[in-house]
Amino acid sequence: MRLPTPAVLVTATALLLSACGTTENTAAAPSESAAASGPVTVTDSRGKTVTLKAPAKRVVALEWGEAEMVASLGVMPVGAADVAGYNVWDKAAPLTAEVKDVGKRNEPSVDAIVGLNPDVVIMAEERDSTLVPQIEKYVPVVVTKSSDASRNFDRLREDFKLIAKAVGKEPEADGVLSEMDDKLAEGKKTVEAKGVAGTPFLMADGYLEGSTVSIRPFGKGSLVSDTAEAVGLKNAWTGKVDPQWGLGQTDVEGLTALTDPKTVLFYSAAEEDVFTTGLAQNAVYQRLPFVVSKKIHKLEAGTWTFGGPKSIIMTADQIVKAVTT
Repeated sequence: MRLPTPAVLVTATALLLSACGTTENTAAAPSESAAASGPVTVTDSRGKTVTLKAPAKRVVALEWGEAEMVASLGVMPVGAADVAGYNVWDKAAPLTAEVKDVGKRNEPSVDAIVGLNPDVVIMAEERDSTLVPQIEKYVPVVVTKSSDASRNFDRLREDFKLIAKAVGKEPEADGVLSEMDDKLAEGKKTVEAKGVAGTPFLMADGYLEGSTVSIRPFGKGSLVSDTAEAVGLKNAWTGKVDPQWGLGQTDVEGLTALTDPKTVLFYSAAEEDVFTTGLAQNAVYQRLPFVVSKKIHKLEAGTWTFGGPKSIIMTADQIVKAVTT
């Protein structure tokens, strides 16, 4: 079974949506309250100017990372695609039972989206998507960049601030980003103090295709790699990766290029765990340095490797703990 992945990586029309709770800041200054009731104009990743009558309260988000961002700002989206899947794979910002499912991630229902009467639909960049113009006939659409392996942390900040402006939660976004920055700085300090800075790592997930195990390494520029390197580790994977997500493709034999005995493996698997089942009897895998040294760490279920600042915090905590305890 192939692992869930950002919808834009699967098909040109693949999408996702998500949501979480709304809280109003009753202590806001008068100027903030006035701003919260007026029109909002944002420029999204397409370079398109999108104007909303007021900060969006009813939001539909069409990718798990964007859904998490909305939820972490204290806004409950009214709808999301594959809500059950989100609640399995992304626990950084849980959705509530009130969030409506609008269909599959790679094929959300326009009727279901429009039927929720949203103020805005937030979705990941899809330059050739036919879904954007369909939705824009009825509802304003804000498109995020979603990933860029050449500048993923900067991209994440831009996406998060874009979403925050659209929903009128800019101070909250600043707070979450500060929390993320503090967590990374704290983690790096701990790693250095323990003398394990520069530890080589492989971040990967895997899945079965028939009887064959395929491995997907997260190379430099992927969001989880950037997270691990931000706390002082060094990505050991030097194979080819795609320019948007920083993801590679290999098999078990391809991992034999990793020879440093200090290498640590981090992997994610919420359902099928090929690293402990599909590879349990594989002789090549059993000779890999991180297997021999038992330096293998499975990320907690619900650690979404394509998420927002809250996922970064959740991932950084686990990485630091794994190499320092």
